[in-house]
Amino acid sequence: MHAMVHTSCPGSLRQDVLQLTAKGLLKGVKNGGRAESGASDDELTSDVLSHYSSASEGTSVLEEGTAGGEQVDEQTAQEEMEDKLKQCIDDLTDKSAKTRLAAMESLRQVFSSKVLYDFLTERRLTVGDCLERNLKKGGGEEKASAATLFALLCIQLGGGDEAAEGFNMLRPILTTILTDNTASMTARQSCARALGMCCYVSAAEDGEDLIKSLSLLESIFMSSYPNREGVLPTPKPGGPALHSAALQAWCLLVTLCPASRLSVLLHLHLPKLLACLQSSDVNYRITVGETMALLVELGREIDEDFEVEDADSLCESLKALATDCTKHRAKNDKRKQRSIFREVLHYMENEDFTEERIRFGVESVYIDSWMRRRIYDAFKEILESGVRHHLQFNPLLRDIFGLGPPIILDPALKANKISRFEKHLFNSAAFKARTKQRNKVRDKRADVM
Repeated sequence: MHAMVHTSCPGSLRQDVLQLTAKGLLKGVKNGGRAESGASDDELTSDVLSHYSSASEGTSVLEEGTAGGEQVDEQTAQEEMEDKLKQCIDDLTDKSAKTRLAAMESLRQVFSSKVLYDFLTERRLTVGDCLERNLKKGGGEEKASAATLFALLCIQLGGGDEAAEGFNMLRPILTTILTDNTASMTARQSCARALGMCCYVSAAEDGEDLIKSLSLLESIFMSSYPNREGVLPTPKPGGPALHSAALQAWCLLVTLCPASRLSVLLHLHLPKLLACLQSSDVNYRITVGETMALLVELGREIDEDFEVEDADSLCESLKALATDCTKHRAKNDKRKQRSIFREVLHYMENEDFTEERIRFGVESVYIDSWMRRRIYDAFKEILESGVRHHLQFNPLLRDIFGLGPPIILDPALKANKISRFEKHLFNSAAFKARTKQRNKVRDKRADVM
C-alpha cells in the first residue's frame, strides 16, 4: 500500500496525498514527462489552448464549422470555437428546455475534451449563474446535466480561488437537490458526484467544506446500512445507484482526511459496510467492496498493525462473492463481481494491489493503490473519454498525479517514436517539477477536523 496519510503529517491536501507516496513518487519519476521550462502554469495553459484549439476529440455542435476539411489557421479556428462556446453559454438561459439541454451537452463535450482555462476564467460567474438557475428551475435531466457541467467547470478552473468561489455559490443548491427525496434519482446522483468532485478540487484550506460534504454524503448512503437487528432495508427504485454515487464521492473526500479523522471513520463505517456486502444490488456490492479495500488501505497506512474487526467474517464474505455462481444472476454481473472481489480479497489477505498503467501521449500514470484508483476513477466518471487529454494538458490533473507542467510537443513529433534520451529528459524534468505548495495549510486542516 502506498497511500497518503502519515501520523507525522496530520493533514493533507490532494496533491500531497498522491505525490508523497513512495511508489507513486518513483513511478512518476519513471513515467513523467516534460523538458525544462521557465513558463508559468498560466502561460502553459494558454499555449495548450492555442495549440490544440482546432483538434477534434468528439463531435458537437461547436465543431460543425471546422468539420468541412478546409485548412483554417489556428487563430481563426480558436475564434470560431470561442464564438460557438459563447453562443452555447447564451443558450443556457433559453426559454426552451430542449435548447438548454443541447447547449449543456455541447459544453460538456468540449469541457471534457479541451483545456479552456483562460476562456472560462473570464466567464465563470456567468456560467455559474446559468447553471444555478438550471439546477433550481430545470427538470430532472436538466438538473443532472447542470451538476455534471458544474463539476467540469471546477476542473477547468484548476482548483484555485475561482473553483472555490463557484463551489461556495452552488453548494447550497447541490445540497438541496441531493437531500430532496422527491427529486429525480438521476439528478441526485449527479449532484452527489459533483459535490464530491468540486469539494475535492477546491479543497478549502480550513477543512470546513470537507467536513460538511463528508457528513452530507454520509447521510445519503448510510440509509443503506442495516438496522439494530442487522437487517438491511429493502432498496427503493434507484436507491442503490444513488447510494453508490454518494459512497464513491465520499471515498474521494476521505483521501483528504487527516489520520485522526480517518480513525473515527474506520471505526464507524467498516462494520456497517461489511453487512452491506449482502446487498441485493450487484453494483452497490462492488462499490462497498472497493470502499472497504480503500478504508483498510488507509488504516494500514496510519497504523502498521491495523486489523479489521471480524476479519474472518469479512474474508468469508469476500470469498463467497469472488466465487459467486448463483444461477439467477446475470453472467456479466457475476463476472464483474467475481473479478473485483478476487482483487479485494487478494489485497485484504496479502496487502498486494493489482497495478494498472494509464498511457497518454508519451507519458503514463500508474494506478498502484486503491486510493489512486478512486481518484482516477472519479475524474474518469466526469471527464469520460477526455480524461487522457486532461492528464496530458490540464495543469490541475497533472498536479494531482505528480506529472509536472504539460509537455508541449509539435504534432509532427507525435507521429514518431520519442527517443530514450528524450524520455529521460522529460522524466527528469517531471521529477523536478513536482508540486510542493500548500504544505503550510496542513496543520490548519488538522486543527479544524
